[in-house]
Amino acid sequence: MRILSLLLLTIIIGTSCSSQKKTDMKSTQIEYSAVSRGLYKKIVVHNQMVSVTNGRNSEAVENKISDSKWKQIVSEFSKVNLDTYSALKGPTEKRFYDGAAIANLKIIQNQKIYETQGFDNGYPPKEIEKLVNLLLDFTKE
Repeated sequence: MRILSLLLLTIIIGTSCSSQKKTDMKSTQIEYSAVSRGLYKKIVVHNQMVSVTNGRNSEAVENKISDSKWKQIVSEFSKVNLDTYSALKGPTEKRFYDGAAIANLKIIQNQKIYETQGFDNGYPPKEIEKLVNLLLDFTKE
């Protein structure tokens, strides 16, 4: 009987922890921006919605994110370590001589802002590369 109650308690605690993670993602906002003299791109993902702005004078276009794409974003986001997030460095430095736009990935979670250092648009740090590429897919649609 003890073993059964211990097993049941473990399952309940495990289930509540996984649902808490999903709740946190619903209150999380992810913002990708890329800016240069000739380029302005902003992608905002929040609660299974995406808002894409292509151009300084353009209106944002909002769309619902499909369930499969949302699962991919949640999966990649769960791999991000927010404690070391601000120390990530991009693999190239083309932005220093106008070879690439300056890109940034900002995460707002529980009223706390996590922001990367600037990196080259199209060349994100390896740790967030898959997440950034998923976000950039919204500009191709």
